[in-house]
Amino acid sequence: MKLLYVWGLNALALLAVAYWVPGIHVAGVMAALLAALIIGLVNMLIRPILVLLTLPITILTLGLFILVINGLLFYGVGFWLGGFEVSTIFAGIIGALVYSVLSWLLSALF
Repeated sequence: MKLLYVWGLNALALLAVAYWVPGIHVAGVMAALLAALIIGLVNMLIRPILVLLTLPITILTLGLFILVINGLLFYGVGFWLGGFEVSTIFAGIIGALVYSVLSWLLSALF
């Protein structure tokens, strides 16, 4: 039950990101639910591998390269998934950052 609750909060955060960040568009609630699911799966399966592979550059940039990884994954989900669009990589980086903060805040509040 908690998993469905967090999934709904993440979809709500994604709708807020689409409202606040220019260059990110979500077609509706169902698209936000599907995008939140895919983003969660990508962050669970692909992100750890990319973080491990890019560890030297992450150390050189004092961890800031992880923002780029998150933005690229966010952009990739927008490219792959219909109904969720991220227009540029910069919008993906900003969107991923705002999405992370909003998701954390909503989880902490509720």
